[in-house]
Amino acid sequence: MTTPQDDARMKQLAAELRCLVCQNQSIADSNAPLAIDLRTQLAEQVKAGKTNTEIKQYMAERYGDFVLYNPPMTAGNLALWVGPFMLLAVGLMAAAVVIRRRKRVEDASPPEATRQALEARYRNESKVSE
Repeated sequence: MTTPQDDARMKQLAAELRCLVCQNQSIADSNAPLAIDLRTQLAEQVKAGKTNTEIKQYMAERYGDFVLYNPPMTAGNLALWVGPFMLLAVGLMAAAVVIRRRKRVEDASPPEATRQALEARYRNESKVSE
């Protein structure tokens, strides 16, 4: 028989573990056979007096870090943790380069009135030299 504290712990832990079949549901929300088995294992471990950390560690060792909604940062999944930030940084740098190049092109090209005056002057000089 479980105590109300054990039931609350099981519900909390079940909400923190991902159903490997459904993938977007916790084992608390899923009715997949594997989720039912995981809830049974969870209840057995709570009854055995295991801590939350020990239970999560057992589940991760058996089913992989994917079973945890908040997996630990390890060398194996470092790219998943750092990747989005790296992509954001690369995107911001690319945007900065494009903006700087456009700014240089705009600054280097003379305004329309100046360009027209230079063209007119060139035409007048060509007529005089002929």
